[in-house]
Amino acid sequence: MDRRSFLKSSALGGATAALAAPAIAAGHARKLTMVTSWGRGLAGVFDAAQKVADNVNQMSDGSLEIEVKAAGELVGAFEVFDAVTSGQADMYHAADYYFINQHPAFAFFTGVPFGMTATELNNWYYHGGGMGMHHELGEIFGLKSFLAGNTGTQAGGWFKKEITGPEDFNGLKFRMPGLGGKVIGAMGASVQNLPGSEVYQALASGAIDGTEWIGPWADEKAGFQEITKFYYTAGMHEPAAGLSCAMNLEVFESLTPQQQKMIEIASGHANVWNLSQYLNNNGAALQRLKAGGVKVLEFPDSVWSAMFEASKGVYAEFMDDELFKKINDAYFASMDDSSGWLTDSVGAYRAQRDRVRAG
Repeated sequence: MDRRSFLKSSALGGATAALAAPAIAAGHARKLTMVTSWGRGLAGVFDAAQKVADNVNQMSDGSLEIEVKAAGELVGAFEVFDAVTSGQADMYHAADYYFINQHPAFAFFTGVPFGMTATELNNWYYHGGGMGMHHELGEIFGLKSFLAGNTGTQAGGWFKKEITGPEDFNGLKFRMPGLGGKVIGAMGASVQNLPGSEVYQALASGAIDGTEWIGPWADEKAGFQEITKFYYTAGMHEPAAGLSCAMNLEVFESLTPQQQKMIEIASGHANVWNLSQYLNNNGAALQRLKAGGVKVLEFPDSVWSAMFEASKGVYAEFMDDELFKKINDAYFASMDDSSGWLTDSVGAYRAQRDRVRAG
């Protein structure tokens, strides 16, 4: 499992180290290539990747220069992990749950069923040991990983017919990555994992019956409302979807301490900036969708209950993995610690605020 050791001992790993080792001459920019899982200009997600690069480029005073590659420009959307671990590229920006086949614990750094909101995720990541666990997991594969974006709570998705009960998922061809996809798969759905830039065509052609993507703003930009009008605005799969910037560990360690800190700070800023970007745009986008005839719905309680029961089996499937269990236990302990206060303070305040403002 110690992929970093393997890479170091291989010819490719040795070549990567040799390329990374020389010091950068003063006054000359060191150029780094960032590959992404996002189509160029894809609303929000590509913006977050570009924000990381822009932050570093501006802070480095010419010593570092990150060039961002969209999905397909150097490698495919789901090939970025291997590109960076092998040394083909220096860093990636993606949703780490795309890589659960490498290790299922990567899902915790994007979103997991019935898991954390964005506020809760940041609490754990920055103050509850989450960042250290992200590093521990990434370093197995020769990566240095940081959260570098967040979409906020994602919508339950677009469907070609109304969902009236759990049985409606049986045989449904649905696009949903990560552990959430495994949950609806356990409910009988035929789960597809497609890059964002391919989802519209798949939905339009009938290759899939429905899809989740992100939320009103990004979904409107993607044009799903042109195909179907049934939109579920709350889902169990990604209550907060973290995005990650992961760097080849040997390349990261070849940087100066100041440059390493730039990568960390640039990622942290993009994390907060991107979440605010989505939240700032989602409300107006939802109103436009409604005005255009989109039927905004909530899943029945029976669906939520069936999803929760299915999620228990999905988590249990991976509990024999020591690292998965360690991260799972820390993640949910932190969520439980945070959620009580947030419910009693923010939740209660917003309920009363909205009640009195409504008159």
